[in-house]
Amino acid sequence: MTGLVPPELLAVEDYLSMETDSLVKHEYLGGAVHAMAGATVGHNRIAGNFLVEMGRQLKGKPCEPFNSDTKVRISLPNHVRFYYPDAMVVCDSNPQSDLFQDRPVIIAEVLSPSTRRVDLCEKRDAYLTIPSLRVLLLIDSGEPAVTLYRRSGGSDAFETEYHAGLSTTIPLPEIDAVLSLADLYERVDFSAEPADDAGVSA
Repeated sequence: MTGLVPPELLAVEDYLSMETDSLVKHEYLGGAVHAMAGATVGHNRIAGNFLVEMGRQLKGKPCEPFNSDTKVRISLPNHVRFYYPDAMVVCDSNPQSDLFQDRPVIIAEVLSPSTRRVDLCEKRDAYLTIPSLRVLLLIDSGEPAVTLYRRSGGSDAFETEYHAGLSTTIPLPEIDAVLSLADLYERVDFSAEPADDAGVSA
């Protein structure tokens, strides 16, 4: 009986080279490459609102926002990953010619039904290992609600916060900014968005 042949793993250099010419974005997990699906208008509207607000508040300051075309590299003990967060804020940028960032201070992911499970488990756990990360924002697309992981002082521990309601404002002293949920969800019609379902697989 012939055994299954494991898929060939792609080297980091080959992945980065492939990604510069690809019409489809791929995430990279220790040599395995996964194509990314497109997002809804509502999803992109929320991510865009975050970028607009961060860009406005950080103008002239050391930190800057990056959109979902920018990869983040995560070096885990036994392998490397590259993800495309919906948005991130970086205060110590990689060189301009690089294809990724290594030191995000804030990462924002917009949760959708098709990505919710991966975002809440695999990606969350990987993001929280990044030494520079101070805040992880998991933004619901079905209601005005944000689950936030904030690094506790100089430790490796993160404390969890939950913010809900369009009248809520989230302080982000790590970058001298605030995030209003009214601004974050501007023009989002929740009745038009499919309800998030934690049981939906990615």
